[in-house]
Amino acid sequence: MEKKEGMRKRVVITGGAVISPLGNEWPEILENLRAGKNRVRRMDEWDRFEKMNTRLAAPVDFKMPGFPRKKIRGMGRIAQMALVATDNALKLAGLEGALELSEGRCGISYGSSMSSVEPLLDVYGMLVQNDMSRMNATTYIRAMPQTCAANIEVFYGLTGRLITSNTACTSGSISIGFAYETIQNGRQDVMIAGGAEELNPVNAAIFDTLFTASTKNDTPELTPNAFDIKRDGLVVGEGAGTLILEEYEHARNRGAKIYAEIVGFGTNTDGTHITQPNRITQKRALELAFEDAGINPDKIGYINVHGTATGAGDIAESWATHDIFKRPVPVSTLKNYIGHTLGACGAIEAWLSIKMMNEGWFAPNINLTEIDPQMAPLDYITGDGREIDTEYVMTNNFAFGGINTSLIFKKIT
Repeated sequence: MEKKEGMRKRVVITGGAVISPLGNEWPEILENLRAGKNRVRRMDEWDRFEKMNTRLAAPVDFKMPGFPRKKIRGMGRIAQMALVATDNALKLAGLEGALELSEGRCGISYGSSMSSVEPLLDVYGMLVQNDMSRMNATTYIRAMPQTCAANIEVFYGLTGRLITSNTACTSGSISIGFAYETIQNGRQDVMIAGGAEELNPVNAAIFDTLFTASTKNDTPELTPNAFDIKRDGLVVGEGAGTLILEEYEHARNRGAKIYAEIVGFGTNTDGTHITQPNRITQKRALELAFEDAGINPDKIGYINVHGTATGAGDIAESWATHDIFKRPVPVSTLKNYIGHTLGACGAIEAWLSIKMMNEGWFAPNINLTEIDPQMAPLDYITGDGREIDTEYVMTNNFAFGGINTSLIFKKIT
């Protein structure tokens, strides 16, 4: 596969951070990954919801740091988590307070599946109770779809481009992809990119109505179990992930540490069904990433797969992957640890995949005891994980609406 040549600029990752059920700092996250235990728990407070079968989720222990109240009053929990992840990522990149942020040279590409639900209740309460006393000047700001991107933009005084991607489970990854293309085409020097999601029982109920939510309520430590013959659905989680993307020469000139280079991005849509996965178009999304990167599949040493633990989803993804690679490429999913963080998953998984690539160790598929014979013959990492020295890793995500994404990262040596 040949990469399309031209005036395209190289794009690197100079910072990243997550808010996740596994922790927020890499040493803690790595320790928890190596321990091989998930962060799923039974949500006893959800017992009040009649006819909802699942009681499982992977919440984050999140407390908002001491930011000036005036600057965060328009933020719900989702935007607050996005802000903290972004603040930590900018600090790691050495761009906190940098001129790039306010001179139009830095933009933001950020998404989520939903905004904060609490202010939406205040809005709908007006229609139900004929009373708008629960609404105030920040209600819409906390409820609007672009709440993460807009709040971060105002907090840092960004004057560059803003892209908001509310594409369900690909919100984080497609935001990274669009940010990559923005820098690649010379429109910005720096982009803040990522996704976030706050936990709400509504998210669990959505999957419950589709019979794709796990109901192993008495054994939360054993679910989700993607690719296992006894998998029974996903578990919702929450969190945020932010990556700092930068034009290569710009990063090098300021002496920034580079954690990886983005070399490939592919995205497309199924055009067939809102919720049912399509093996053919998923495969094509991966092909698009390889065409963009100009490398062959044999260069990839590890794939962080979407791995939701749903019946049809795992099967379609495994075969779409095998259709491209035609070999047992090493794969694992982080959702078995932290649940499905929806709009945040693509960003969280991208940053942790980069960290694992640089560590030379990749987390196993915990809770995978018997591979479903309907799965494609991939190398499903188990046990204590796997030490792999690879120059390239891939991360893939697939969303409601038939939206597919694939990202390829290259190690900087």
